[in-house]
Amino acid sequence: MPEGKRRYKATINGESYTIVGPKSQEHMKTVAETVDEQLVQLKQLTKGLSSEKQAILLAINTVSDQLTMQKELAELKEKMEQLQNE
Repeated sequence: MPEGKRRYKATINGESYTIVGPKSQEHMKTVAETVDEQLVQLKQLTKGLSSEKQAILLAINTVSDQLTMQKELAELKEKMEQLQNE
């Protein structure tokens, strides 16, 4: 395995996954638990949808949240630069 990569075994939606990445075990555990929790919530809200469609909805929600946070971060950086230039 490449240097700096770690393996983490997780159970998400009743399935076992091996996650490989540079983040800490605690980070990967938190990510896996969050995904599992969000899938449980989606299952309750979208009964009758396939697991694949639920996963797509989770991905859409996640990317939407990411884009919102990136926009907020960019706005905060801009405000900080403005304050520093005053």
